[in-house]
Amino acid sequence: MQGKVALVAGATRGAGRQIAIQLGAAGATVYATGRSSRAGRSEMDRPETIEETAELVTAAGGTGIGVRVDHLVADQVRDLVARIDAEQGRLDVLVNDIWGADPLITWEKPVWEQPLDAGFRTLRLAVDTHIITSHFALPLLIRRPGGLVVEVGDGTKEYNDVTYRLSVFYDLAKVSVNRLGFTQAHELAPHGCTAVALTPGWLRSEAMLEHFGVTEATWRDGAAKDPHFVMSETPAFVGRAVAALAADPDRARWNGKSVDSGGLAQVYGFTDLDGTRPHWARYYDEVVAAGKPADDTGYR
Repeated sequence: MQGKVALVAGATRGAGRQIAIQLGAAGATVYATGRSSRAGRSEMDRPETIEETAELVTAAGGTGIGVRVDHLVADQVRDLVARIDAEQGRLDVLVNDIWGADPLITWEKPVWEQPLDAGFRTLRLAVDTHIITSHFALPLLIRRPGGLVVEVGDGTKEYNDVTYRLSVFYDLAKVSVNRLGFTQAHELAPHGCTAVALTPGWLRSEAMLEHFGVTEATWRDGAAKDPHFVMSETPAFVGRAVAALAADPDRARWNGKSVDSGGLAQVYGFTDLDGTRPHWARYYDEVVAAGKPADDTGYR
């Protein structure tokens, strides 16, 4: 991806950070954006910063440019895209990975027991941010055919269509992200560009490791809390999925599709950091949903 320019919106941590890093490892110039900066934390109140992500992108072999942006503020996003245009004159990949609503979710409560302010804030963070970013970034991306938009969510369309996601607001947010991939695919196709909705499997993000009381080095100990954690994957896995899509000259075959990191690994041959190819979707269907004991044999 030498000479290519990517914008990873929501790259402070988790999937977004590693998507930026893996695009950098492929040689891209990556604008990594988020609200958490060394100048101050976002409402997530976590230690990761967008500057760290940019440094990791550069260390991986790309050019990392960290920009503090609140993607709910249209003027900030407009100015970001204007800066990319002025500095690079092109945009080849847009990744909409903005989220930041974990602390707002009320799980397993019906809609009449849900706090409305937190719920609507969730939708704004999960949906409005993606639309605002695409509104300003896509005119730059479509200048050249071959551009790629990746909408990062949780769960494929196939899974979300039939699965209650334990909160009306979370459910609606994740279904909406998949639909954004579909609608943008129709709008981009006449310009020779592609849009895809992508989900990781069970992601070992920084917050998830903390939840299980483990580190990346000791992550398998998390199976004591939930045995199916044996099928989790690092954020680098979905990062490599995006890098594979971006490098594929035939990426248009995925236009409008909802795909997962494990499924793409079977097509492109990339692996997680440990050399395996965890296929969470297949494991969920055949083991978790079937009520079988946790066992990742044959699923990596």
